[in-house]
Amino acid sequence: MNRRTFITTASTAAAATLISTPSQAALASIGMEQAPLPYPPEALEPHIDAVTMGIHHGKHHVAYITKLGDALKASNLKADNVIDLITDLSKAPADQQMAIRNNGGGHVNHTWFWKWMAPAGSGPKGPEGKLGEAIQSTFGSIDDFKKLFGEAGTKRFGSGWAWLIVKPDGKLAVTSTPNQDNPLMKGIVADADLGTPILGLDVWEHAYYLKYQNKRPDYIAAWWNVVNWAEVAKGYEGAKA
Repeated sequence: MNRRTFITTASTAAAATLISTPSQAALASIGMEQAPLPYPPEALEPHIDAVTMGIHHGKHHVAYITKLGDALKASNLKADNVIDLITDLSKAPADQQMAIRNNGGGHVNHTWFWKWMAPAGSGPKGPEGKLGEAIQSTFGSIDDFKKLFGEAGTKRFGSGWAWLIVKPDGKLAVTSTPNQDNPLMKGIVADADLGTPILGLDVWEHAYYLKYQNKRPDYIAAWWNVVNWAEVAKGYEGAKA
């Protein structure tokens, strides 16, 4: 291989790496601390009840952090940014990787989730500006997007998440992951589902069962009333920058 061929090949490989890797630069670091809810537990009623929010944030999320801490201690690891850890599990010993994946994912996903919601009427009722234009351009209409996103959540067998992501090429996509996986987890999530999450919906039963029982579609329909579209637009702008 001559020098010119080497440079061309190396440049192509580097570009491919950049294209295939979701952008994390737009995402704030997440440490081991749990932030308080950005609103009172009852603020999302009647769409999401205060009891569910208290249990979800105060017990389930706390449990993920506690178990993640145990796994890190057993691994002799620290996590200044849990996102970095769950997107490169090779840093952890094999016998702790699943615990870090599940509980680190649970901590990260829920940290985002609380910010993606806000009291009904406190902000835009739907996606506006560049985000709104991109959703309409990609999915045909806001309603078509909501239908596709809702189906991703409804059809997710068992527990998991529905996501709106910005793919490495800058385009929007709707996807879903099982358990506490998320679209940043390269090597775990299929390449077609990789991207920067800008909106996610928790469809584990603990997120809705007290109020909606087995009626997951009703929970999803109600949840649209408390989506923090200003935060989603902020994430979109950051992912596109």
